[in-house]
Parts: sequence; structure tokens; C-alpha cells
Amino acid sequence: MHALKDKVSQKLSNLFADSPSQSASPRHSLTDSPKASGKSFTSYFSFGAGNEDEDSESSLPPPLPIRSDSYESVENCKQQDCKKNQTSTMIGNEGNVKEITESSAFISANLCEFLHACLPNIVRGCKWVLVYSTLKHGISLRTLLRKSAELPGPCLLVAGDKQGAVFGALLDCPLIPTPKRKYQGTSQTFLFTTIYGQPRIFRPTGANRYYYMCMNEFLAFGGGGSFALCLDEDLLKATSGPSETFGNECLASSTEFELKNVELWGFAHASQYLSS
Repeated sequence: MHALKDKVSQKLSNLFADSPSQSASPRHSLTDSPKASGKSFTSYFSFGAGNEDEDSESSLPPPLPIRSDSYESVENCKQQDCKKNQTSTMIGNEGNVKEITESSAFISANLCEFLHACLPNIVRGCKWVLVYSTLKHGISLRTLLRKSAELPGPCLLVAGDKQGAVFGALLDCPLIPTPKRKYQGTSQTFLFTTIYGQPRIFRPTGANRYYYMCMNEFLAFGGGGSFALCLDEDLLKATSGPSETFGNECLASSTEFELKNVELWGFAHASQYLSS
């Protein structure tokens, strides 16, 4: 019995001696484990993910070339639009200037466009007829009053000082002088000036009805404080100051000044102008 037991134990010991040890197994080698190599499982996965990103980036098509002239093309379009607008404005100015039948000492294309937009609808599209000019008819207020009867209706008085300011007013013709100081006109009367650089208009404020006063000795506009504009009987000197009627400041280069020229423009329909 003991001999059988010894034989069995010897065979078992021989069996264990011949079998490989666990430490020699490659599956459980500590050197190949992630911890032993200093790498975690996440590092293996991140390494694989990184390879996938590199592959995806390398597989993307190259970016399209950027056109360096795209901004310039937009600017060119803007410049072309500006040129078109400038051209259309010039055409509009030329169209309004063509309505003026004679040359003016003051009315430029820009001022003509401005005044045309300020005029009442009844005279828009009409020919501008020079009724009076100190260069053609002499320096006399009485002559201006007499000539104003040639073309009844709204008329435009345009004057200027020797410093370059241009100003004037819209009033009703014929101008009828009164023996005493008496205001005339309607709410469509307005004043304008270029003293501020660009043409500027002053319409009645509603404070009073002192539109204009016409006498043989002077022609004045506005009131309530001072005359907005007052021309003497020789049309050589004039004054200008703030008025409540139009809410204006001085229209000329100074409050007292010498006139360079005075013009009075009437309006006539094309058929009426051609038949006259």
C-alpha cells in the first residue's frame, strides 16, 4: 500500500516537474502587460484613434485656392455703381440746366438741381425765363418791379455778394409796390443761401406772416427781429439778419454787403415760351 502511494506521488512530482511554469507563459508575462510596459489600455486605444485621424486628414482633398482678387472685384463693383450714380446725377443736372433759357451769373448745375427740387409743383418742368438782370437791364429796383409783370406767377429772385455767397427767394409776380409798409406773399415763399457750403432752404416757420414787403425804396423778406434779406432801391447794397418768419441766420457773408448782381427768373411752359 505504501509502495503504491510512493509510486503515485513520484509520478505526480515528475508530471509537475515536466510541465511549464506559469512565469514562463507568454500569455501572463509581466513584461508584455500594459502596466509593465508603462502604457495603459487607453494609450493603446488613443494610439489607434490617432492613426485613424491621421488617415482621415490625409484622405481629405486639398483646400481650394483662395482668390486674391475677390475683394478687388467687390470694390470694382462698388466703384462701377458709384460711377453709374454719378452719371445719372449728372444727366439729371444737365436736364434741369437745359430748362434755363439763358446763362446765369449764379445758378450752377448743383444749385439748379437744388432749386428745382424746392419749387412748387405748378412750375416744375417749366422753362426758366430770365425776366430781369442787373447786367442786362441796369441797376434799378423800379426796373425789376416793372419787368416782373411780364411773366405772372411764382418767380425766383437770385442774388449774390462779392464774397461769393448766393442767396435769394421765391415770391409771386408781378411785384406790386405799396405806398406804405405792408407785407405780402403766401406760405409758399421761401429763402435759400449757399453760405453754409451746400444750398440750404428756409421755409416759413408759422411764427408770423411777414413773407415779403415791396416798396419803391426797397424789397425786403421776413420780419420779427430783422429783415432776413433787404435790397435797396439801387440794387447795390443789401442787408441780411435773423428773422422769425423763416427761422434763418444771416444769408450772406456779412450783415451789410454790396450786391454783385441780381436776377429775377420766371417760369413758362415750353409751348408758351416758344410762342412768345
